[in-house]
Amino acid sequence: MRKQLLTLAFSTLVLFTACNSGSKESVQSHVLTAEHVASMTPDQVIDSLKIGNQAFAERHLHGHDYNAQLEESLQGQHPMAIVLSCIDSRVPVETVFDMGLGDLFVARVAGNVINEDMLGSMEYACEHTGSKVVVVLGHESCGAVHAACEGVEAGNMTKMLDKIKPAIDSCLSKGCHHSSPEFEEEVVKANVLNMVERVRSESTILSHMEEKGEIKIVGAIFNLHTGIVSFL
Repeated sequence: MRKQLLTLAFSTLVLFTACNSGSKESVQSHVLTAEHVASMTPDQVIDSLKIGNQAFAERHLHGHDYNAQLEESLQGQHPMAIVLSCIDSRVPVETVFDMGLGDLFVARVAGNVINEDMLGSMEYACEHTGSKVVVVLGHESCGAVHAACEGVEAGNMTKMLDKIKPAIDSCLSKGCHHSSPEFEEEVVKANVLNMVERVRSESTILSHMEEKGEIKIVGAIFNLHTGIVSFL
């Protein structure tokens, strides 16, 4: 028994050293399989996202052999989650979660707002491909939120920014001061939570899957200064 424990401890140490040394052993070259994703619970998927984000925030990213992953994924893709993110170029979703090809579906639109196309994409990811988690990912210093708070109206942006106004109204009703520097960050959070509820209320498919425990629908915010994603 003592020999087995020593062997296990040594193997764990070797794995830890490899993953933190940038060695070839830490390079990820495989993609998720349907069986692997099916065996995971939504909470386990969220934990994987948190672990990946911790690696990003601590600058301990794994290497990814994207060519090998692309070749392997030609047989099919089975991402464990779908992330709805803002288009902001400072929020590279796969990198923020230390994920490679085939790990995540990523949908992007300014202000991470919900529309029927986004809902359809989420339903496809979860019902037809087996993804276990829907993440609405906002971020600090969001340009779309700023524009909505400023009442910008221009072309097709007007209708898009209108989708953020309920979050603005919610913050104002709570006594937040529109002129305070914290106001827009409160709107970012309120907007994420509002979009999470819109996913539930506007997609019968996803709400039923969540009620049965097959998926989770969650909100999160990315901090540009720390690199940390905080799940709400």
